[in-house]
Amino acid sequence: MPVEVRIDDLIRLELVDAFERDEPPKNVAKRLSKAGIVEHFNQKRGIFTLTRLANGDCLYLDRKTRLCTVYAKRPDTCRNHPHVGPRPGYCAYQQKLPAR
Repeated sequence: MPVEVRIDDLIRLELVDAFERDEPPKNVAKRLSKAGIVEHFNQKRGIFTLTRLANGDCLYLDRKTRLCTVYAKRPDTCRNHPHVGPRPGYCAYQQKLPAR
C-alpha cells in the first residue's frame, strides 16, 4: 500500500528541514528521489509517495518485527489509517496463513 505524504510529514520525519518548506517542492522531491526515499511526486496536489520495497512494504516497516520504525514520527496518512484513503475503513494488509 503506497504511503502518500506532504511536506509537513517529511519535516516531522526529519527528512526535510523546516526552511525547505519555502523551496519548490519539485526540488525537494528530486533530492529525496535520488536518496531513494520518494518514488513519486504529484506536483499538482503536492503529494510525495514514499518508496516501497520490492515486496510492496513501506520503506520504514521493519522486515522482521513488522513494526513501523518511525512510529512516533509517522506521517498523517499512517496516523489516520484506515479512516482516510481511497477506501476508508479498509486495510489492505492480509495476514499470511502458515504453509501446510
